[in-house]
Amino acid sequence: MNWWQALILGIIEGLTEYLPVSSTGHLIVAQRMMLGDLTGQEKAAADCFAICVQGGAIAAVLGLYWPRVRQMILGLLGKDREGLHLIFAIVAGFLPAAVIGILANDWIEEKLFHFKWVAWAWLVGGIAILVVDRWMKKGGGSKGVELAEITLKMALVIGFAQCVAMWPGTSRSLMTILGGILVGLRLGAAVEFSFLLGLVTLGAATAKKAVWPVHDIAEKYDHKLGGALLMWDSYGLIPLLIGVIAATVSAAIAVKWMVGYLNRRGLGVFGWYRIAIAIVAAAMIATDFLGLGQG
Repeated sequence: MNWWQALILGIIEGLTEYLPVSSTGHLIVAQRMMLGDLTGQEKAAADCFAICVQGGAIAAVLGLYWPRVRQMILGLLGKDREGLHLIFAIVAGFLPAAVIGILANDWIEEKLFHFKWVAWAWLVGGIAILVVDRWMKKGGGSKGVELAEITLKMALVIGFAQCVAMWPGTSRSLMTILGGILVGLRLGAAVEFSFLLGLVTLGAATAKKAVWPVHDIAEKYDHKLGGALLMWDSYGLIPLLIGVIAATVSAAIAVKWMVGYLNRRGLGVFGWYRIAIAIVAAAMIATDFLGLGQG
């Protein structure tokens, strides 16, 4: 992986991680276009890189939402009741993904990590966004509650909604934001909870990918190396640093823009965008563009 490839992948990760458009889907396309149809050790290293640059997106949200993170830390220390309540809510929201992710991860990677399923997820998610956006513009969800009023039941429902995003192309942000709106959170509160829940979910996914032994690749790596060591052996330190820094900067820009845009215009533009790229994806599959229709 060249430095400019790491830069582009980091920018794509940062821009798309917290927007409801699916970072995984965009990265699958970008990796195939730049790196080709990878197999074995090369594919495992590239997949790990795509997960580990999420660390940059995590860092961006930590910085932008530090006052809220600080409140939760104080809550953990027994100095802020609202912060402690929010911690319990985030734990409740994370539990479904933790359990289902462990049980279904291998099946998901085998069955759903193919471009045709990403394309379908883009289309279905786009239609869902337009339906919810129209409902909201007609007054639906106008009396949503603030984040401080979230209940553990509401958080658990959002957590199960997040599990749907294990289907590549769906978007974790999409499912948690829509889940938050539908259980009664105000749009801004749903977005903030989505970002905060993402700190835990993405952090856990990044840590797991970095240390878990890599299977189904070259024999000398099988059951021995965690993803981070494999990636280090394949790419070295510089591409990872470039990718993480690029993801941090681009994620900060995307999050700031998204929050302001949603407050003014709503979700609709993301629905139309997803439908548009689903149509482009369908064309790629039909023409077997760069072999994308095969995986």
